[in-house]
Amino acid sequence: MNNPLVQPDPGLYIWTIVTFLVLLALLARFAWRPLLDALEQRQDVIRRSLDDARHAKEEVHRLQAESARILSEARSEAAGIIAGTRADAARFADELKQKARADAAALVKGAQREIDTQTLRAIDTIRREAVDLSVSVASKILRRDISPADHDRLVDDAIQEMQVKAQH
Repeated sequence: MNNPLVQPDPGLYIWTIVTFLVLLALLARFAWRPLLDALEQRQDVIRRSLDDARHAKEEVHRLQAESARILSEARSEAAGIIAGTRADAARFADELKQKARADAAALVKGAQREIDTQTLRAIDTIRREAVDLSVSVASKILRRDISPADHDRLVDDAIQEMQVKAQH
């Protein structure tokens, strides 16, 4: 049972150790350094990405606060505009009411003047007819005709008497 593969050979140990050390030196020089450099670069990229993400998060928070402030200002400005519009509408309604009242008062005043004018005309007409009737009755009673000048004078006298009575 002497199998040469199973028996320890000091030369094989030495060559195995030498090969391992050469391979370790080659890996350290050509594989580990680039691998460590790549890992370091990757770590830098990740660190920068985390910093960028933190800055972006801070910017988002800042923008949210700014948006909230702008929205609050817009709401207060809108409330002010609505209040101003309501005040303008109320003032306009008051102006319209005052104008309508003034127009109504002017119409009433004009109608009152027209009524007064028509009343005076009617009274004047009634007076003239009453005077004419009185003169006619008086001339029949007196059985004589009155001249036109006498007639005018009697009419004027009767009108003046009625005006004096109307004033008292």
